[in-house]
Amino acid sequence: VFFTRDLSPEGLRRAVAKVAPRLSGKIAIKLHTGEKDGPNIIPFNWVRELVQQDLPDATIVETNTYYEGDRYTTEQHRETIAHNGWTFCPVDIMDEEGVATLPVAGGKWFNEMHVGTHMLNYDSMLTLTHFKGHTMGGFGGSMKNIAIGCASGQVGKRQVHGASMTGAPNFGAMPVKDTFMELMADSAQAVINHFGKHITFIN
Repeated sequence: VFFTRDLSPEGLRRAVAKVAPRLSGKIAIKLHTGEKDGPNIIPFNWVRELVQQDLPDATIVETNTYYEGDRYTTEQHRETIAHNGWTFCPVDIMDEEGVATLPVAGGKWFNEMHVGTHMLNYDSMLTLTHFKGHTMGGFGGSMKNIAIGCASGQVGKRQVHGASMTGAPNFGAMPVKDTFMELMADSAQAVINHFGKHITFIN
């Protein structure tokens, strides 16, 4: 675990350099591209500097949302991505063409998790997270970024939010807080196990 007080494009580049040996092949950068005008996003100019200088072949990855809004459909999502300035490298909406299933070994609530099919196209993942408080999830760090951020919009995110599905509890609108964190943990485990040693986390 490394810590830096240098919150700047250069600080981000130095942080990524510490964990870069885990990244190889086709690299996905999982970050939150945000609702229109944010505010809870990493400054896009920091990420632009990182990509252009150090990861020129990487792709930012996202999935559509479970709730209606600026990122509910792929068309709306792409418009929001462009509006927020994520135009300096490819952005892949991983569930644009459907859903893939990953196993959850020994999960508490799930045996499998549904992610966007495009996630299977990547060899490694840099999880780049804006760290914040979250009403239901405690701290919204890297686990939330991949647990909800890699889950497909209308299937995987429905699972994580506890809607009635095979193998998942039915909490109606939202599960209780502790159970929601357990649901996120199951979902995150599927992503982490998929990439193995080729996933790394920066908050």
